[in-house]
Amino acid sequence: MIHGTQRMRRVIGCMTGTSLDGIDAAMVALRGDGLDITAEFMAAESRPLADLATDLRRLADQQPMTARRIADLMWELGEAHARVAADLARGSGCLPDLVCIHGQTVYHGGGRTWQLIQPAPIARAIGVPVVYDLRAADIAAGGGGAPVTPIADWVLYRCQDRSRAVVNLGGFCNITIVPPALSPDGLSAVRGFDVCACNHVLDGLARCRAGRAFDEGGRLAAAGDVIPAALDSLGDILDRQSRAGRSLGTGDEISGWISATAAHPAPDVLRTACEAIGRQVARVADADELVLAGGGVRNATLVGAIGRALGEPGPRPTDGEAVRRAIRTSDSLGIPATYREAAAFAVLGALCQDGVPISRPTITNCPSPAPVAGAWVFPPAAAPPSRPSDSIPRGSSGDRT
Repeated sequence: MIHGTQRMRRVIGCMTGTSLDGIDAAMVALRGDGLDITAEFMAAESRPLADLATDLRRLADQQPMTARRIADLMWELGEAHARVAADLARGSGCLPDLVCIHGQTVYHGGGRTWQLIQPAPIARAIGVPVVYDLRAADIAAGGGGAPVTPIADWVLYRCQDRSRAVVNLGGFCNITIVPPALSPDGLSAVRGFDVCACNHVLDGLARCRAGRAFDEGGRLAAAGDVIPAALDSLGDILDRQSRAGRSLGTGDEISGWISATAAHPAPDVLRTACEAIGRQVARVADADELVLAGGGVRNATLVGAIGRALGEPGPRPTDGEAVRRAIRTSDSLGIPATYREAAAFAVLGALCQDGVPISRPTITNCPSPAPVAGAWVFPPAAAPPSRPSDSIPRGSSGDRT
């Protein structure tokens, strides 16, 4: 669709994280082309993975599974994505021009990555192209394949005169440093890096110590006290993860630390883990302002730990200057914190469609020039009978309004 002289696309981005808490889908309106695009969040939907989560977790934990069951998981996950995307299209009143999906990471490390998904059901149900497998091209070129969202974060979160650290509190914490838009370095100064395990640890503790899928709102942790020795030992582990300069995959659950704290009450261990993660985030988030996103934003104890760690002036790694850094959530910038990754994938999908690389040497250590990412599945030439609704208008590059 053309608005004035600017192209406009509606793109759905879909994300399932390592915490396996559900499928998040966001529709984003994108104006312009390539790195000149601007984004506006439109709507979102989320659905639990339900019974799929159990076998997906088993596969991510490298437990044996038959080829037939893996094939079933791929198709069932694709069909579940199709239902969420169709519901989002109905709810927003318009079909997208494109869908971009992450898939479920079941392995990442050692120059290999696998985001499990079968995209064909999505292309057929929605009737638009689907781009997926966004990490493989970077790995084939010699990069680490992660993090994958920093260029999208630059599109979504850049500020004219302040640097921002976009902190994703997901299964693993990763950070994008977005320089001020007025910076002479601009996009070339965007950095992205994995920090440490986050909800992967907190949810694991909730499951094995409290029999819960997760610590809702961080209420269990809020009732606990910090265990000083355990705080120091976990802090050392998280610091080593951060300094390792590697992309974190599915095998970093810090199981030894969890086992070593078995004699302590669950609330104390959860509180200690929140404080350790908060300190690590504050240590490495070198920016004027922190923007918190991801499912961990719902954990008030974790967010409080980050705030406490930021509340004490500390030296910036770059210049030793004592500073106080502001903290806010992604919601305050118009992008719901729990849908930040889904929105980022909508942006990445448009960039892939435009032939723009989504990785950089400063982000994934890939060589320059960075490759164009993504594999594609296209819908049947004729509109499928299972499309969400023939009454929903579709944006098209040939329309003018």
